[in-house]
Formats: sequence, C-alpha cells, structure tokens
Amino acid sequence: MRVGLLIYGSLDILTGGFLYDRLLVDYLRREGDEVEVISLPWRTYGRHLSDNVSAAFFQRLCRASCDVLIQDELNHPSVWWLNRRLKQRAGYPLVSIVHLLRSSEARPAWQNRFYRWVERRYLQTLDGLIFNSRTTGRQVEALIGPGCPSVVAYPGCDHVRPTLSPDAIAARAEQPGALRVLFIGNLIPRKGLHVLIEALAGLPQADWQLTVIGALDMDPAYVRRLRRQIDQVGARAQIRLLGALPHEHVVPHLASHQVLAVPSLYEPFGIVYVEALGFGQPVMATTVGAAHEIISHGREGFLVAPGDSPSLARHLSHLHADRRELVRMSLAARQRYHSCPTWDDSARRIRHFLSTLVKP
Repeated sequence: MRVGLLIYGSLDILTGGFLYDRLLVDYLRREGDEVEVISLPWRTYGRHLSDNVSAAFFQRLCRASCDVLIQDELNHPSVWWLNRRLKQRAGYPLVSIVHLLRSSEARPAWQNRFYRWVERRYLQTLDGLIFNSRTTGRQVEALIGPGCPSVVAYPGCDHVRPTLSPDAIAARAEQPGALRVLFIGNLIPRKGLHVLIEALAGLPQADWQLTVIGALDMDPAYVRRLRRQIDQVGARAQIRLLGALPHEHVVPHLASHQVLAVPSLYEPFGIVYVEALGFGQPVMATTVGAAHEIISHGREGFLVAPGDSPSLARHLSHLHADRRELVRMSLAARQRYHSCPTWDDSARRIRHFLSTLVKP
C-alpha cells in the first residue's frame, strides 16, 4: 500500500499528536508499505487558508504517488476547500487523523464559530476518519453527523516502557515526606499548569514538590505568567521547570514521582496519562475530553472540573496524608495500564481500516 501523510512541520515535534503520527508511519513502513510524508511549513491560520488557492500545492498533491492520503486534522485550514478539487482530480481516498478539533478548545465564542464552520466543511470532504478516542469521534459526529467510515485507535501504552515492579511502586508510595507531583505537557494554557500551581499553593509547602516537564517556548507570554505566579505564591523552592526532555530522560521522573497531575482545560486523549499509569502513578485529570476513558474517578486517579483548583488540592492533600490509599491507587493504575493497547495494536487497526478504503 502506498500512503501519503500530510502534516505541518516535522514528525519529530514533541507533542502527543506528532508521536501518534510518527509511530503510525514507523509501523506502516515495517509492514512493507511506502509512506510519503508531505510537510507544509508552520504559519498563521490565515496563511494556511491561502494554501487552498496555491496551484503549486495542488499540483504537488495531485502528483503524490499514493493509494490513500492521510491528513492530520491539524492541517484542515490548508485543505478544507482544496480537498473538493483533489477528490475530482487525484482519485485516491482522503482520510483524516483527528486528534483534537480546533473548535473544541477554549477561546472566544466568535472565533470558535468560525473554526467550527471551516472544520465542518473540511470533515465533509473526507472518505474516512481515524479517531484517538471515542470522545473525539462523538465530537466529530456531532459536527457533521453519522455516516463517514471511521475507526477508533487509541494511542499505545508501550512507547515508554515501565521499569517498576508492583512492590517497588508500593514502596515508593509509602515513602514519607513531601508528595512528589509530576506535570508533563507543553506549557500552554490548555494544559492547566496554572490551575495545578494554584491548587498546590493552598497546601502546606512541606507537603509537596512539583516537577514540570514540557516545552517553555510554545507560549512565552504564558510561561512568564507562570513564573510570576510561582513568585507570588513563594514556591520557587517547591517547583522545578525542567523544559522539554527526550523520552529517555523522562523515564526516571516517571519512576521517582508518586502522582501525575495534568489538569487540562481540554484533553482529547492524554498519552502521558497512560504512560504514568504504567509507572503506577495515580493521575489527576479533568472531566472534559477523553480522560474518563482512561481514568476511573477514585480508582486510578481523580477527575475534577476544569479550573477546579480547590478539588484538585483536596485530592492531592488526601493522597499525601493517606499513604495506604496512595498505594491502593498506584497499584490500580499499574493494573489499568495492562489493559491498554500497544502502539502496534492500534496501528494494525488503522492499517486494516485504510485497506478497506483503497480501491482494488
């Protein structure tokens, strides 16, 4: 099978969506498929819209030697209108990997009305849809209605391999002292680090330590706001901002910390949640998005409403004070991890789905 993949930038970008795309490409190539990655440069949303009238871009897609063209939904502004011409000219089916609808993020209503209008017209041009969660699939169906062939392929659990035994996980949970809290995610408002800092600031400083792993350059204004917040609550000694780290350097932190807290304002799946489960970390997430498909409230972690720092603080304080409960939830997290699919499991589902769309 010859597969094209349209993305912005590079597959090496450190986000969950690009990891998903990259590991899918790796799997397809291992199975003997030819994969051509077609990359567009990162620009503003308005500049991306102009790609629809670029003759050179249109011809490039028409010349692509593929049986199916996959488009990361992130690229929707570049092809929302062009796809209609491409379907008439190219002859191959168009499939989108939908990680996150832009119109589902928190922003002024008038902006999301515009994004929703563009995304709806883009999604209506497709022959197939790949979803990272059932929640994302329901959102798309609410936008365009049922009928488009689709598959749900969860991100895999085995990109970062756990290194701790159940006994080691229990011993870690019982270690006295401050609760070691880990946040992994790029420092952008949607990930909710400001909510976590607000929650921790309401607890005695001796009760917690926070390590933050994630890119510091994606939203410099937000990072400056976070640094001011840290100074205002007097928590420089308790909070470490480590920046982005390669996965092999993340593993020791997953092994040594006791709780993962990423209270995103919206999370379409949350690959880091699954990775943390494998290391026996209870997960603090929110009730919006697909976290509930991974975390059962009160079993492997806690789900709070977006922005609800008092509830987040209460759950963290509870785990700090009750180490038996922390042990129980840590072991439940590890058990939940073992029920998750591997990356090969999910990529195999996608490959089979693509094969049903390719013309014989």
